[in-house]
Amino acid sequence: MQKPKAVFNWSGGKDSALALQKVLQENKFEVIALLTTFNQVDESSSGHSVPLRFIENQAKSIGIPLYPVMIDKSPNDYENKMLKVVEHFKLEGVAHFIFGDLYLDEIKTYRESKLNPHGIEVVEPIWGHSPEETMKQFLASGLKAKIVTTQGDKLGESFIGRDVSAELIEDLPKGVDVCGENGEYHTFVYSGNIFKSEVDFEIEKSYKLSFDVKLASGEVNTYEYWQAKFG
Repeated sequence: MQKPKAVFNWSGGKDSALALQKVLQENKFEVIALLTTFNQVDESSSGHSVPLRFIENQAKSIGIPLYPVMIDKSPNDYENKMLKVVEHFKLEGVAHFIFGDLYLDEIKTYRESKLNPHGIEVVEPIWGHSPEETMKQFLASGLKAKIVTTQGDKLGESFIGRDVSAELIEDLPKGVDVCGENGEYHTFVYSGNIFKSEVDFEIEKSYKLSFDVKLASGEVNTYEYWQAKFG
């Protein structure tokens, strides 16, 4: 019996890898592509800020083609580009987009509102698990990941480059989601049974990024992040 085709929305991080591992083990879908969005200016992945070539190396080792989508900062560019992506994959016979979200209802609702009207079903393999249970599953999965981005007011520079481990969890400050689901940290997965071989990379150093965001009230909030420099 032919399996339904699916596109996996790949961040390159630990939750994404855990969800993909589950999908591949269950073997209910034919995953034809790993879809990742990138900032057009510097070709780094959205959210995790990983350079394109390292996400490409992950995909090569996994053995599923990467489908990169370059996003600029112009209004509605993300939604316009993703609509074209949906149209492209529908022609390929895809009716399922898979994500590695955990529990943020607004994210799941947003995805469904954008995809369901186009005949694409949202699939969430690890949805509804608590952060603690998800982390327990990750630590038992054989996957390995390093922290590559932190929210500066939550985690300091010292967390950049650390492996996700039981020791790391013990060191997380109170109030930080154990899986970083609120954006406290992002990771890069480099080893595990979804990979044919370990993904070669090195964190050369870390640096701080600052972003000013103007609110509807007119106030300006400054957000700071620590970011790994790949080499």
